[in-house]
Amino acid sequence: MTAKPPLQTEIPFETLDPARIRMESARKQALDQGRTRLLVTGVLFAMAFIVLGARLVDLTRHGKDGAPKWQNMAAAKAQAEAPVVARGDVKDRNGHILATSLPTQSLYVDSREALRAVDADYAADKLLRVLPELNRGDVLEKITSGGRFQWVARNLTPDQVWQVNKLGLPGFGFRREERRVYPYGPTFAHVLGYTDVDGRGISGIERTFEGRLGNHGDAVELSIDMRVQTILRAELIKAQDRFEAAGAAGVVMDVNTGEIIAMASLPDFDPNLPAGSLGDKGFNRVTKGVYEMGSTFKLFTTAMALDTGTVGLADGYDTADPIRVSRFTINDFHAKKRWLSVPEILVYSSNIGTAKMALDVGAKKQKEYLARFGLLASSDVELPEVGSPLYPARWGEISTMTISYGHGIAVSPLQVAAGVSALVNGGVMMPPTLVKQAEDAQLVGERVLEAKTSKIMRGLMRLVVKNGTGKNGDVQGYLVGGKTGSAEKQVAGGYDENALISSFVGVFPMTAPRYVVLAMVDEPQGQEDTFGYATGGWVAAPVVKAVIERMGPLYGLIPEMDEDGSEDAPDHPLHVPTRANDKATLRKGVRHAAY
Repeated sequence: MTAKPPLQTEIPFETLDPARIRMESARKQALDQGRTRLLVTGVLFAMAFIVLGARLVDLTRHGKDGAPKWQNMAAAKAQAEAPVVARGDVKDRNGHILATSLPTQSLYVDSREALRAVDADYAADKLLRVLPELNRGDVLEKITSGGRFQWVARNLTPDQVWQVNKLGLPGFGFRREERRVYPYGPTFAHVLGYTDVDGRGISGIERTFEGRLGNHGDAVELSIDMRVQTILRAELIKAQDRFEAAGAAGVVMDVNTGEIIAMASLPDFDPNLPAGSLGDKGFNRVTKGVYEMGSTFKLFTTAMALDTGTVGLADGYDTADPIRVSRFTINDFHAKKRWLSVPEILVYSSNIGTAKMALDVGAKKQKEYLARFGLLASSDVELPEVGSPLYPARWGEISTMTISYGHGIAVSPLQVAAGVSALVNGGVMMPPTLVKQAEDAQLVGERVLEAKTSKIMRGLMRLVVKNGTGKNGDVQGYLVGGKTGSAEKQVAGGYDENALISSFVGVFPMTAPRYVVLAMVDEPQGQEDTFGYATGGWVAAPVVKAVIERMGPLYGLIPEMDEDGSEDAPDHPLHVPTRANDKATLRKGVRHAAY
């Protein structure tokens, strides 16, 4: 029996082929390298998918405004790269630029890019050296926000852009923008309004015409005349300072077209610095403020009484005694204590006579005519800052009487000016407008008075200035007519006798009316040279006079003189018999030849 050979577990060294050994070693090394590379590649792919997944989750999360973050990033990128549409200019009626836009640069930061290359505190400190007006905390918050687009500073000057560029900070860039500029500062503040930091109109004409100015870049041409605006504002400032008033307001209108030639409200602000518009400075007293305008309303009462045939010029009322109704008493400021004709009632501004006239007209007709004159609804003028009239819900006998002389109803100065325009232009109500009308435009208004009534009212308004309370508004040669108004301001459900709204509305020339000029002074204080008076005749009438004196020659209006050198044109007399002992007093039995 033959024995089995022993199991060989090793190959004798001397039997191995060196070439084979090298080949086996190379193959093993290659396999090891392949496994390692596959492992590394797998890990890298896994990490990439994890990062992408996390980013996808992050992008689909909602931001503060409720929108997914990817939408916010896209919007921010679009905001940074979108072309800027130049906002249209605003011009006056003669083509002078009142508001325009200038190209500027604004600084933004891509937080992620910035943080990859620079320390946030370092970047903030650098920026504050060239832009010290920035808040360090705000800057740091924007740099570390993680957002791809954050505004850091808007509307930089070329020098500031140069200084920031010199810093060489990564992640910061500039975007071209437009900065709204108002060359005349506060002169047109309440007409133009202003825009926000993004160039969107938020008040005044800028807001009303946002679509034309901002969206399309079209210019807007206003009815405003820069020259008259400057005159009106300057005279109002003088009156406000002289009478230590809380404010003042004024408007100049073309009675035939409704175009507003000038509009000013004090105090005002510089729209280049819109932060200054806060509080009283941003309040437009001409359109937004509503006030009891006092005796200027007697013009409307007289007109409606004549137009309805309730009274004639030879009629009148006994004003000897005050009117007592319930707990109310109606008095005259300068009582004549006698019978007064209709012209005398207006010239001497009799509350008693006007109240009795209104009672004869009746509450229904009174409301109807006041509505025709645009005094019971908000004005449609092209401004967002427009006030609503205030009047009693129950229009009883007492309301009829007090409203007849401008108490118990509050309207804006612009509404009074527009209503008076209709009184003198032939009886047609033209809506007030701030937009220049074409010379050949076929303007159509609403007839509110008979033409003959308008003619009579022109004569009566001239009498008020020649012989009545409006003497301080007379301008030699320009045939001014008008009416004063003084009313105590309402406070805490009552009236403050020391706080007046003093006004005067004037029209010129009365032979062929072209312009109405209204001035109002808020809470004027009587002065020594006005004998302590702060009423419309002493305070507001001189403002209108000064405006007309400067505006008349500017518009080429030639003064008219009577044969005896007086201010009235010889072809348009208003003959009034007078008492021998009181030549300034008008009497019953007026023989009228109106303008």
